[in-house]
Amino acid sequence: MSGTGLEAVFLSNRDKLLGFLRAHGAGDSAEDLLQELWLRIAAAPTGPIAQPLSYLYRAANNLMLDRYRSQQQAGKRDQAWSDAATTVPGTSDEPSSERRLIAREQLRIAQAALDLLGERAAAIFRRHRIDGVGQREIAREFAVSISTVEADLRRAYRAMIELKGRLDEG
Repeated sequence: MSGTGLEAVFLSNRDKLLGFLRAHGAGDSAEDLLQELWLRIAAAPTGPIAQPLSYLYRAANNLMLDRYRSQQQAGKRDQAWSDAATTVPGTSDEPSSERRLIAREQLRIAQAALDLLGERAAAIFRRHRIDGVGQREIAREFAVSISTVEADLRRAYRAMIELKGRLDEG
């Protein structure tokens, strides 16, 4: 049976297919699934099919299974996100006073490490990493070459990596 023949079988059995989907748990999604089945058979190049109605029932069932699996995965994903984002009742999402003090001290140490590199290198690092300005624009602002910007950034990154290593050790 040709693709148009399969479409003709679909159209003549549309109500039966819809009833099948509803009876097998599609509920309010039955019409959507039937539409999806129509779109798939209309777009798919098919050859002769020995039992076109059985083929359509099997395809409808497969669509229901696909949708069920997709919903299950979405539910698991949502639950995992919810579990990860949920806070314990009675606790705050705000960092503790101790964590704030530690963060401020680490920021002060990082700023001092950048300042040791020189004013230009520290300013270039801040413009690039904090302000999000591209290297070409920074080169224009500081009237230096892009390779100078890259070199200053490499020095700043190396200083920050070394600092992080020291902070992680202590």
